[in-house]
Amino acid sequence: MTETWLDIGAADEIPLRGARVVKTPRGCLAIFRTGADEVFALDDRCPHKGGPLSQGIVHGKAVTCPLHNWVISLETGQAQGADEGRTRAHRIRVEAGRLLLDPAALTA
Repeated sequence: MTETWLDIGAADEIPLRGARVVKTPRGCLAIFRTGADEVFALDDRCPHKGGPLSQGIVHGKAVTCPLHNWVISLETGQAQGADEGRTRAHRIRVEAGRLLLDPAALTA
């Protein structure tokens, strides 16, 4: 069976080192674009106090939560350093300039 990925927009609509929010039935997702032009998708919720990761600062392959400066891996959703916790990471890819999200991101 072939997977049907969801087209959620153009990759270049997200600035380098920026993010955008995609609303889904199970909550908001943060779609990040790194300075190296890689894309990642996480639940838009810091594992610490639920801060909006989409409003954080993207650096390398991490984002710093705007509430309490927790650093979260964009690859795994895992908190870095001495902090513990994880937010859900989702599969995403770029094809012909379009952001394609794994439909599993829409399920609980």
